Amino acid sequence: MNRHLFLSSEWIEAARQIRDEYHDRLPPAPVAIRANVTVTDAPFADQSIAAYLDTSQGTLMLDLGSIEDPELHIRVDYATARRLFVTRDQGAAMEAFMTGRLVVEGDFAKLMALQGQPFDPVAEEIAARLSELTET
Repeated sequence: MNRHLFLSSEWIEAARQIRDEYHDRLPPAPVAIRANVTVTDAPFADQSIAAYLDTSQGTLMLDLGSIEDPELHIRVDYATARRLFVTRDQGAAMEAFMTGRLVVEGDFAKLMALQGQPFDPVAEEIAARLSELTET
């Protein structure tokens, strides 16, 4: 399996393929949330990376770009984003928040509700596959 830098165009394409493969097996989203995410300091990009997270249609949609009228805007550095999305290090969120590497504007309670949800087996399987395709 080819490994790619987290959030590189190759990684995004491989992650989309995994998402599409699991489309019919994705569990319903436990919390409805619409958030734009800005990832700073990516080692391969001159600019910040714009992405979004949207569970308002019942399942998790995470992709590049932005959505209109988000409830939240999250700004996070690349290293922290990688720890959160690839290694699923939940302690990284609080540490980054306390040190200013994670900034949240908007309905913070929704983000906390989403973070507090346990992973289900399908989500765990997807997360493991994403971790496998990510270059260390």
